[in-house]
Amino acid sequence: MTASVGAASDAGYMPRIDMERGHRQMLQACEALEALADQLPGDVDRLGCLMLASTLIPLLDACHGFEEAVVLPAFARTQRDVAIVARLKAEHLQDRCAAEDLVEALSAHGHGRPISNPEAFGYMLRAFFDSMRRHIAFERDHVLPALAPEG
Repeated sequence: MTASVGAASDAGYMPRIDMERGHRQMLQACEALEALADQLPGDVDRLGCLMLASTLIPLLDACHGFEEAVVLPAFARTQRDVAIVARLKAEHLQDRCAAEDLVEALSAHGHGRPISNPEAFGYMLRAFFDSMRRHIAFERDHVLPALAPEG
């Protein structure tokens, strides 16, 4: 068994609880993106596209910022595995780049531009939410167990 990170940081964070909350919010966004992908090639909800476009990057930045500032340093102290931390940070950067492209496409459609290639748009949506779900699953399996349970 590995050592656990303390229950709360100096900033008042509860790493495990806050990370689980971020995971839930990201998974809800993934569900919304999947629902949009499932609507293709038919009538895709323009308002839904705009809502996702306006919230996706701020949510991603908040989750990844918290993980990089609080969770990953704590994980690195207990696990001493810099390769995992480097991998997760690299995935955060890749996810951010993919989210920017996705937000551009969501915004364009939300503002009235037709989806010229529904298959490519669907692939973009699915690639993003599949990647996010894999990333979250890895963190749940390998990072969360190293964090102290908080009450």
